[in-house]
Amino acid sequence: MAPGRVAPALLLAGLLAACGKKEEAKQAGPPPATPVAVYKVQAEDVVSADTYPATVVPLNEVQLLAEVTGYLTDIYVQDGQKVTKGQRLYAIDRTRYAAAADQARAQLQVARTNYVRVAKDAERYRRLAEQDAIALQQVDISKADVANAQSQIAAAQAALRSVELDVRHSVITAPLTGTIGIAQVKLGGLVTQGQTLINTVSAEDPIAVDVNIGEQDIARFAKLQQAKGVRKDSIFTLQVPGGQTYKLPGKIVTIDRAVDPQTGTLKVRVQFPNPRRLLKAGMNTTLRVLNQDTGEQLVIPARAVTEQMGEFYVYVVGDSSKVSQRKVLTGTKVKDKTVVRQGLKAGETIVSDGIQNLHEGSKIQVGDPTKPASAQGAAPAGTGK
Repeated sequence: MAPGRVAPALLLAGLLAACGKKEEAKQAGPPPATPVAVYKVQAEDVVSADTYPATVVPLNEVQLLAEVTGYLTDIYVQDGQKVTKGQRLYAIDRTRYAAAADQARAQLQVARTNYVRVAKDAERYRRLAEQDAIALQQVDISKADVANAQSQIAAAQAALRSVELDVRHSVITAPLTGTIGIAQVKLGGLVTQGQTLINTVSAEDPIAVDVNIGEQDIARFAKLQQAKGVRKDSIFTLQVPGGQTYKLPGKIVTIDRAVDPQTGTLKVRVQFPNPRRLLKAGMNTTLRVLNQDTGEQLVIPARAVTEQMGEFYVYVVGDSSKVSQRKVLTGTKVKDKTVVRQGLKAGETIVSDGIQNLHEGSKIQVGDPTKPASAQGAAPAGTGK
């Protein structure tokens, strides 16, 4: 064959091959529909909350430190007992403090007696000076003696107040109404002023929990603090150890003044009633705070959502049982479902199972996604739940 005729021959062969492939495709038909499960989007009543690790803390707590040195001679309460403000709790040996007080009273009396004497002398010298019967220098000395005697009285009074204070401090009373803990010193034990911790008293009703929130939550918690009234399904609830929910609602009482520069968090204190003393200081709990997804919300199965580069998508069933991919804004997860804030409307149908086999424009068939389409027949796709 001549070289000039080779190219047309090859072109003709290519066209015949392409026509053959098209014919085979026509005989094979369109690709089979993908078996999927679908879900009809609808609104549900959602109670959604954010959780924060929390620690129970007393709103008021005082450590009972020994204010004088001595031996613990009396214990008037039992460990763990409820006490009232001013109630006697412990006594420290006051023998030497009582003796010091007696001595201080005697010294005060001496100072007062001395004052009376020098005051009379001063008055006598003043009269003699009026008659020019005594040197003026002696009058000045007598005035100085009177002033000195007055100072000695003041010093003696201060010394007496100091030792009387020690006598009072030898009896330790409750600084507030609350519950006393377990004593750290036994009867007869030696305690040292300002160093020995005898016990701790804390108020238990109401009580509070402390949580640390991120900077992004500060504005939200500030708004919650200013909100008036408490909702029936309380904004703040506690989950105590054991998984139980504490039934009484709480409220914000304090938001700390500054963010911790090391952790980037801010401390928030939430107060709770504690009439049965179920919440104990130091207890680790979880604070639940209702968020914006609470109430009537659109929800879909969490497995229906796919993530692509930080954005979330679902497959929406359209006409002719074909699907289209749609971007959605998701919210809180509630069990096996996810709140959808934007992107879907109630009544629309989405693919809930089998999404891994789909792409834009895929044709679907409602069935068991775990079985091939050929095994499920050619039934038309539905859009029901």
